[in-house]
Order: sequence, then structure tokens, then C-alpha cells
Amino acid sequence: MATRERLGALVETRRANAALSWLLVLFVGVVVLDGVRRGDLLWAGFAAVLAAVALLPAAVFRDPLAMLPWEVLVLAALPLIGRSFATVPLTSHFATYLSVAAFALVLAVELQVFSPVRLTPGFAVLFVVVTTMATAGIWAVARWSVDVAFGTTFLLVPGRSGLALENRLMWEFVWSTAAGVVAGLVFEGYFRRRARRDHRRG
Repeated sequence: MATRERLGALVETRRANAALSWLLVLFVGVVVLDGVRRGDLLWAGFAAVLAAVALLPAAVFRDPLAMLPWEVLVLAALPLIGRSFATVPLTSHFATYLSVAAFALVLAVELQVFSPVRLTPGFAVLFVVVTTMATAGIWAVARWSVDVAFGTTFLLVPGRSGLALENRLMWEFVWSTAAGVVAGLVFEGYFRRRARRDHRRG
């Protein structure tokens, strides 16, 4: 029960948190529409899935105030925010996979709250790390598939050698692992801080 409370407590019901979270979801929705308009379907798909998962608590509880912490949603939306507002293209693999790690945490929390699955905070952190690493592989396959099917250059850049492509992919896997570990440690600290604060309130 304590474990459920530690992870489930991430689902906030405060008005300020809900307002910020809804603003982020609205922003992500705009990114989806803009991505579809520009034909950037991979990022539009990522944004659409993020918006759907972010809205799950409000839909399940039928309460618009039941939203995940806005800090976690900001981290998950980090590459979308960067692509929209940066004066130079945001291409940092670390930033991208840090958002994937936050997205994995959102999934872990919602599994804990809305399903029979029970995760200890330590296993939730491991879940974040492994999911982030797995996503790097899935993302690479997705880009390769789109390039082959539609002639895009997400991964297969004309004039780039196979060795250069492999080197790029290996560095992406390194960055995804680092981002997962860093995010996992940050989230574990977040769990502990919230647990102490909730204990003082109790």
C-alpha cells in the first residue's frame, strides 16, 4: 500500500498543477496539428501519444484536476518545446531521450495507479532506464523504415557511409542509456522528497 501511495501520489489534484498540465497538453495538441500539416509524422505521432497518456488520469477519474505533475510533463515534452521555440534546431540526443525517460515514468505511474501491476520505486526506476534504452532501438527502426518506404532522410542520409551511420546509432544508444540513468536517479529522489513531504503533512 505504501508503494502505491508513493507512486500514485504523483497524480495531483491541485488546481495550479492541473492548470499548468492542461496548458502543456494544449501545447502538445498544437504540435500534433502542426506536425501533420508539415508532414512531420514521426514527431506528430510522438506528441499525440504523449497527449493521450497525459490525459489518461483525468479521463479515468472523470476529474479535470486529476493530472500528473507538470514538471514530469515538461520533461517529457522537452524535445517538442525545443523544436518549437529554439532559435537553432534542438538535436541533442540526450535531451530527446531524457524526455523518453520521463514518458516511461508516466507509463510506470499509470500502470501503478490504473492496473493490477504493482511497482516498487526501485523497479520503476529500472523500468525507466530499460524503456529508454529500448525506445532508442525502436526509434532507430522507425526512422529507417520511414526512410526506406518514403525516401526521407531521418536516418539514411545520402552520402553518409555505413560506418558513419553505425557510429551515429551507437552514440544514440549511449545517450539513451545515460539519459535513462540520470532520469532514474532524479525520479528516485523525487519519490523520496514527495514521501517525506507527504509524511510531514500526515
